[in-house]
Formats: sequence, C-alpha cells, structure tokens
Amino acid sequence: MKKSCTHLDQIKKNVRARTPSGCAECLVSGDKWVSLRLCLTCGHVGCCDSSKNKHATKHFKETGHPIMRGYKFKHRFRWCYIDQMIV
Repeated sequence: MKKSCTHLDQIKKNVRARTPSGCAECLVSGDKWVSLRLCLTCGHVGCCDSSKNKHATKHFKETGHPIMRGYKFKHRFRWCYIDQMIV
C-alpha cells in the first residue's frame, strides 16, 4: 500500500470554483446535494458520493483530475481518487 500520494504535483495554485454557489451539474438539473467537492486541477465543483448524482467522482472519471477537497467546510480535507487516500 502506498504511504504517500504521487499526484500532488497536479494541484494548481489559486484554483477558483467555477460554480461557487454549488454543484455545477445539480444546479443545471435542479437536483440537491449533500456536500460539495472542489477539483484542485480545474475548479470544477461537484457533489459528493453521499449525494445521489456523485458528480465529483464522475468528474474524476471523465477527466482524470486526481485530487479534490471538501468545499465550503471548516475542515478542508484533500482526497486523491487514484491513490485512495487523504493528502
């Protein structure tokens, strides 16, 4: 098992949320989300895997952007989808 993430170099500095008010896809479809995730490569905001649509994970599968963080939380954890670990 890996002890450290090998994708930290893909985090962009000063990434801004492309849709700061919520999940990009859910805002279009009118769906609700549980929590939000911010892609640290491009700024996509998607809903978490506890939400019915799981748009953050879908974004990773479509783009390969590996690291996201909790968005609009006091505790801003970062997660690497590829290494399956908090970074």
